[in-house]
Amino acid sequence: MRGSDFAELKAFVAVVERQSFARAAEHLGLSPSALSQTIRQLEGRIGARLLNRTTRSVAPSASGERLYRRIAPLFQEMAVAVAEASEATGQISGTLRINTLGIAARTLIAPRLARFHQTHPDVVLDIVVDDALADIVVGRFDAGIRVGGRLEKDMVAVRLTPDLKMVAVASPDYLARRGAPQSPQDLHDHACINWRLQPDGRPYRWEFRKRGQRLEVAVDGPVVTNHADVGIAAALNGLGIAYHFEQDGVGELLAQGRLVQVLADWSITRPGLFLYYPNRQHRPALLGAFIDCLLDRPAAPS
Repeated sequence: MRGSDFAELKAFVAVVERQSFARAAEHLGLSPSALSQTIRQLEGRIGARLLNRTTRSVAPSASGERLYRRIAPLFQEMAVAVAEASEATGQISGTLRINTLGIAARTLIAPRLARFHQTHPDVVLDIVVDDALADIVVGRFDAGIRVGGRLEKDMVAVRLTPDLKMVAVASPDYLARRGAPQSPQDLHDHACINWRLQPDGRPYRWEFRKRGQRLEVAVDGPVVTNHADVGIAAALNGLGIAYHFEQDGVGELLAQGRLVQVLADWSITRPGLFLYYPNRQHRPALLGAFIDCLLDRPAAPS
C-alpha cells in the first residue's frame, strides 16, 4: 500500500466516525477543502461513491459502509499496537475518546482536566457530552460514562461515584401558583420538565419508590430536553417540576432556596456513575491513566 493510499483511507475512516468533514479535518490537522479533495481522490481510485453528503450531514453509502466495516478494525488494531509500543517506552500519549453524561462532565471530568493535562501532556482528550445513551462501540469511543444499570452489555465497568439520589424539584413561584403534588400520580395535573434519555427518543418515565411500592409515571409539560442544564433552568424559571440528580448542582439550589423539593418520601437512588469500555484483552495505558485521575489515585510512575 502506498503512503497516499493509507492517508486516504485514514481520512475516510475519520469522516465516517465523526459524521462531519469539519470535525474530521480538525482531527486530522487538515483544511476541510484538503480533506474533501482526499476523499474525492479515494472515490476516484476505487470508482465508487463512498460518502453521501448533504448540507447538514455526511454518511457512508452502501459501498462506503462495506469498506468502513472492513478497514475500521484494522485501524483500531494499529492504534492499539502503537499505544503498546508507546507504553513500552514509559510514555503515555495518543487520543482518548470519551462519551459521557453531562453530570459526569461537570462534576468529575471538568474539575480534573488541568491536573490530567499537567500529568499527561501528550494525551488528547476528545470528550463528547451526550445524555442520550449512545452506543460507544458504534460511535468508536474508547469508553463511556453512564449511570449504573444503563450500561451496555459485555463491558468492563469501573465505579466512579457512590449512588445518586433523584429529586423532584420546582421553584417557589411555581409551587405558589400550582401547589405541590402529594403523590406521583398528582404529576399528571402538573407541568413537568421531561428528559429524553432513551435511545429510541422516548421520554424517560419518572421512577418513584415508597415502602416497597414502585411507580413509573409518564409526565407532560412545556419542555423536553436531553440536557440537565436546560431542565434545571426551566424549573428555576417556574415552567414546571423537574426530576434530576441531587448531586448535579441541584443540592446547592435547594440549600439556597431557589428550588424546593417535592415528593421527598418517594425519592429513589440510582447506581452511581460508572466508566465502562469494551471487554478487550488490552486496556490502553492512557485509559488507565484517565481512570486513575477520575478516582483521584496517584499517577503511575513512568
